[in-house]
Amino acid sequence: MMDPATPATPDASAAPAADRRPIATRQARWAQRLAAWLSTTPVTPNQISLLSVAWAAIGGALLLHGGIAAWIGAALCVQFRLICNLLDGMVAVEGGKGSRVGALYNEIPDRFADTAFLVPLGYAVGVPWLGWAAALAAMLTAYVRVFGGALGLAQDFGGVMAKQRRMAALTAALLAQAAEHALWGTRFSLLAAGWIILMGSLLTAATRTAGIARLLESRS
Repeated sequence: MMDPATPATPDASAAPAADRRPIATRQARWAQRLAAWLSTTPVTPNQISLLSVAWAAIGGALLLHGGIAAWIGAALCVQFRLICNLLDGMVAVEGGKGSRVGALYNEIPDRFADTAFLVPLGYAVGVPWLGWAAALAAMLTAYVRVFGGALGLAQDFGGVMAKQRRMAALTAALLAQAAEHALWGTRFSLLAAGWIILMGSLLTAATRTAGIARLLESRS
């Protein structure tokens, strides 16, 4: 948390534009107004980042519990997590409330949030290893991205299963699962989501790695 008497030091979100995740919703009027309001409160970007993990934990618990209402609630939690991910950076950069440890809060909570959603997904469909594998693959995509940045390259936020697309797939699967359960009592929507997220994350890690290799080779 930033000492009010200490000048703000930009965090990871305040890095050059190439190292900031491109999010179209950042330009939405509601997001800008909400971020501007939060910037006038004692709430810090780091606290917003931690709140995203809380939403993920609640969503993962609902996903695991199962049932139509629980799956719809879990889908809402996915969106609340993404809103937190949007606002923490906006409050840090546009609101000028970045901190010296912002880079840690910008990355680490995301890894916990992904895990909190994806591991329960595997248990919910009776294939625990699938949830763990999807969580590890999601973490691998982030590792490759950040490693590219550590090599002095612009971080690559693209790929078929980057964070927003993982969460979009999970949201769609949860809503589809609610309808599927009402109609047939099966869980194929969640099972399909687990496989899609796993394979898509592995492909994303591979394409990001290939992109890093190309950029490194072009330096010589």
